[in-house]
Amino acid sequence: MAVEQPDRDAYTGYLTTGHEWSGLKELNTPVPRALYFFLTLAFLFSVGYWVLMPAWPLGVTYTKGLLGIDQRKLVAASLQDAALERSVWTKRIETEDFAAIQSDARLMTIVRETGHTLFGNNCAACHGADAKGGPGFPNLTTNSWLWGGKPEDVFNTIRVGVNSTHPDTHVSQMPAFGRDQMLPRQDVIKVASFIYSLSHPPADDVDPATIAAGKAIFAANCVACHGADAKGNPELGAPNLTDRFWIYGGDFETIDTTVWGGRQGHMPTWESRLSQLDRRILTLYLVDKRIPPE
Repeated sequence: MAVEQPDRDAYTGYLTTGHEWSGLKELNTPVPRALYFFLTLAFLFSVGYWVLMPAWPLGVTYTKGLLGIDQRKLVAASLQDAALERSVWTKRIETEDFAAIQSDARLMTIVRETGHTLFGNNCAACHGADAKGGPGFPNLTTNSWLWGGKPEDVFNTIRVGVNSTHPDTHVSQMPAFGRDQMLPRQDVIKVASFIYSLSHPPADDVDPATIAAGKAIFAANCVACHGADAKGNPELGAPNLTDRFWIYGGDFETIDTTVWGGRQGHMPTWESRLSQLDRRILTLYLVDKRIPPE
């Protein structure tokens, strides 16, 4: 009985599997030797890794490996190195005076980077991401600061807050001259007109006689806080009424509302929320962001 010879591809010389699709025969090609080599290499690597490195769980523990490598210790060492490196500049910011820090370009680069994050996490919700404030929240990029714009003043304001729970808080209240019947309605309009003219010269849209009458009312009721020149008093938190930086708005209607109903701002104390280092960084960051006066 004749033995059937296996089908062999004439072109490649490989045997076929006997499968054929539309005249195309499937070759029975051998697995490349290189594949066996790499599989063997991968196996040996795996065995070596299991022996040398922490790998196998054993209930509440695991195999430690011959090298004794511990990722927790590596992370802890890395954090310790980072803290040591950080302590070099944090110590300087904590102990040196503000002027010395401001004159050090390298330290101020760190202040800008760290301060940006601190401001975004703690202050931007009220003052805006650009620190330019909004209705009821002051613009921190100007030189018009209610409680003083020197670094020491800014640091203290951040520490104690305004009308906050801190025992040394800044206390500030704009009286409600109209609502509390301290001034009649017409006098409120007159003094509001005068205040409006201070930051909108020449205020052609307001009657000069009304402005003159308002000036007299201002002298009798407002100079104790805002000063005879209306430029404010940082010791009392009274704003400068002659510039164009207004917390609640500098248009006539808003000024009229302020004089009539009063204002009382609020800023929390950050002494218990942020470390002294963070408060000093924030202070330097805010002072650095101020736009130089024209």
